[in-house]
Amino acid sequence: MNNVKRLSSLLIFAEVANKQSFTLAAKKLAMSKSAVSQHIKRLEETIGQQLLSRHTRGMSLTAAGEKLLSRCELLRDQVELAYDELTLSKEIPSGIFALTIPHAFEKDIVMPALKQLCLEFPLLKIDLQVTDQPLDLIENNLDVSIYAGELKDSNYRALPIGSTTEVFCASSAYLQKQKKLSTIADLQSHQIIATPWQKNTLELFKNNHYSDKQSVPLHYFAQANTLPSVLAFILQDMGIALLPEFVIQSDLAKNELSRVLPEFQGKKWPFYLVHRFHGEKPIHISRFYQLVKHFFSKLNR
Repeated sequence: MNNVKRLSSLLIFAEVANKQSFTLAAKKLAMSKSAVSQHIKRLEETIGQQLLSRHTRGMSLTAAGEKLLSRCELLRDQVELAYDELTLSKEIPSGIFALTIPHAFEKDIVMPALKQLCLEFPLLKIDLQVTDQPLDLIENNLDVSIYAGELKDSNYRALPIGSTTEVFCASSAYLQKQKKLSTIADLQSHQIIATPWQKNTLELFKNNHYSDKQSVPLHYFAQANTLPSVLAFILQDMGIALLPEFVIQSDLAKNELSRVLPEFQGKKWPFYLVHRFHGEKPIHISRFYQLVKHFFSKLNR
């Protein structure tokens, strides 16, 4: 099978899947709706699997479609990057790529992003610092950092990655052996594990109404200086924590953790990729930003 002929269909599929609409995808691609539909039909026939499930409320991805979309998005980014490289006439990036990231981004976002980056730019050498404390790029000789929270004024450039909300979670084993938890007041009788940034009073919001803040005083059972340590406490059935939602997605999917008090949320955290390059960015910085956004969005779907 000559799979090269299917490249356009794969890219069209990615657009349809992300837009959840043949009409919107056709408009973005400057194609007719029927042409887009034919590409998807031929792609499904070629691989022998249904990729999109059509129903009265629109469409959704099948399991095969979800798996293929992840690959197609990376393919789309590589195509765009190839054109950028030709346009900018850049040399192949080499040397040290120095960056700092928070612990929350390490395992499921930055590590797969760096793996792909090094496959595409094999002359790069990675110098990674993982810390929840902000590091100055110039003072620490860093190329980029991933920053959590509202940005302060600086001479650096910032690119938005996305945002997440803090949610309450605990293991099923912990919830089974403890008192019922149905109201905020019930938290007082539970073992609460605090993240490094949480103080004795939590700021909570009900049903994503961020104009209506509730301040809840709590006495913590335990506190850790890194997010992975707090997550480990929870997975060891030791209490409840208020954690960024994307951090626990894989554990929720495996039923190792459960949401509690789902109507209440903590702060909404924006994330940025901060870099020190003025004007035109090196091509590997642009690609790293694409990859980080890709893997972050996968956890927030």
